[in-house]
Amino acid sequence: MSKEIKGIIVSRLIILLSIIFVPIAIFLIYNFVDFNLWYSNDPVLKILVIKIICPTIFSISWLFFLILFINRFANTLDDFDRLISVVPSRLKFFYGINAIYIMAIFIFPIITPVISILSFASMAWRLTTFRKEIWEEDTKISIFTWIMMVLASIIPIFCTASVIPEFFVLASFLWNVIWVPLLPYLFIISYSLFTALAIGSFIFLFYNAGISEYEQLWVDSSKKQNIWNIRILEIILFAFFLFLDLGNYEVINLFYMAGFILIIITSFVNLIQGKTKVKGFKSHLFGYLIATIFIGSNVIFSTAQISEILRVWSLLISAILYVFVFFYTFLHTE
Repeated sequence: MSKEIKGIIVSRLIILLSIIFVPIAIFLIYNFVDFNLWYSNDPVLKILVIKIICPTIFSISWLFFLILFINRFANTLDDFDRLISVVPSRLKFFYGINAIYIMAIFIFPIITPVISILSFASMAWRLTTFRKEIWEEDTKISIFTWIMMVLASIIPIFCTASVIPEFFVLASFLWNVIWVPLLPYLFIISYSLFTALAIGSFIFLFYNAGISEYEQLWVDSSKKQNIWNIRILEIILFAFFLFLDLGNYEVINLFYMAGFILIIITSFVNLIQGKTKVKGFKSHLFGYLIATIFIGSNVIFSTAQISEILRVWSLLISAILYVFVFFYTFLHTE
């Protein structure tokens, strides 16, 4: 069932925002990153191809692709949360933001040319076959349609060939200029968030017969208790922990250690009690393991190198899980 906020279907809103902001993001990328043409040093040609033609073609392609599969994307988002059972529900937002950025760095630049070529070929196919009312498996596509599809693909192929060598520049720019400088602050925010959520989830264990509702995938919404008081507490704790960490107060390490212990306790209790109390209970042990490694790398390991490796890999693993599940859901959504 689609989630709604004050009558607004969340998945549809996300798709609408994507239709608006994806083209804007493409134009910003191609105008802020210093791309060069491998076949010419002409500054006028560089501006024409890199700053105008390529972002225009790629933006049109994504618009067509998003609109063409608008229902499929919306259904994918509706089913996505249900399928991510390896990540505790209250940590999905953080992991989701991280996954989106990993997709923007490594996947989005790679699939954009493919989407562009397929979109323009699909446009040509639709324009030359729109009068065809019935399609069967043995229906043949005319030579004219094939020719138009090839011709329509020439421009996106040209744009792809023009910028492929610069994709590494784009990935390097997004990683080194944006991601790496923000990473320390992301760690601080995530530690504070994890600790606040761990405390809230642990408190809720006593309200739900030993099972944290936050981490229970299949839960009867009619039996949900009012948890606004716990949510408010978590917001206050998150702001408090954030203040302590940004202010370099040493006491924050004690809170992080407490959050680390509570995550272990919550995951253990949910695993044991959940299977005995709730039919069809879905354990989030792997998701908790990722979160435990992430926080544990900061509060247990004194070696900075080991801590950094564990933190980065815990983020990458969670992002890979999100990306894999999203594409799996998209391909199998009715």
